[in-house]
Amino acid sequence: MNQSPQHGNNRTGITAAGGLAEAMIAATRQFPPSSPGSALAIGDVRIASARQGESFNEAPPPSALLLDKLGERLAFERTGARLYEALLSKHRAYGAFSGGPSADDVLHILHEEYEHADMLERAIKDLGGDPTMVTPSANLAANVAAGLPQVLTDPRTNLLQSLEAIIVAELADNECWTALAQFARQAGQEALTEGCLEAIGHERDHLRKVRLWIAAGHGRTAEGGEGEADEFTFAEDSPVDREGYVVSEEERAETREAGGGTQAGKSGKGRSMRRGG
Repeated sequence: MNQSPQHGNNRTGITAAGGLAEAMIAATRQFPPSSPGSALAIGDVRIASARQGESFNEAPPPSALLLDKLGERLAFERTGARLYEALLSKHRAYGAFSGGPSADDVLHILHEEYEHADMLERAIKDLGGDPTMVTPSANLAANVAAGLPQVLTDPRTNLLQSLEAIIVAELADNECWTALAQFARQAGQEALTEGCLEAIGHERDHLRKVRLWIAAGHGRTAEGGEGEADEFTFAEDSPVDREGYVVSEEERAETREAGGGTQAGKSGKGRSMRRGG
């Protein structure tokens, strides 16, 4: 089936309504609002509500930042799994397109999302937490990502459009897993840190693949050749982490801000590239 937007009579614009649009505007002058107000007044109401001091919820003991962020990632990974489950349905409905994902490609990523969620559940339990608890950050993440499942489950969206929604989740995953790994390292949780680093490798691969699939659907070439992201910069003396991967200038700055460090070593080109690779 065609993955491109279909041509037809789009009547969502006001110019398509002709004289009816002018009549609608004129009616607003005949029937003004029942009370005075403006967009700025709405802002005042929001400010007053924010100052009441309420929040999404409070984390019960142990209320550690690490547990809060673990809950956030678990909520997001569960959402990610649902997204790829829905994407698999889109693939079955619309079929593949040239350069796009196969059903096996989607299943592979889906299984890795399941693995990430399982790892996070174990980590939360090991720290004495409850993986069913909605932490403040988890609540926030659920609200941030609320629109993505709507796109993937809408019967009107095709496979390519669904991939364009999924890349939003993949970008967030790549950012937030890096932060979680730093939290885990600061807390002295070496096993959790290693699990996060493995998940980061998976998520970078997911992002690379989704970028390539979207580019193929658009009929263009993805930046960075084989999908390697160009937004991460490297210098000749870029350090490597203890796993032998070159650290970008952006990640190096994040590590300094978090109080961590990297081991200097031989540089390389390309994000996640092993020294000498």
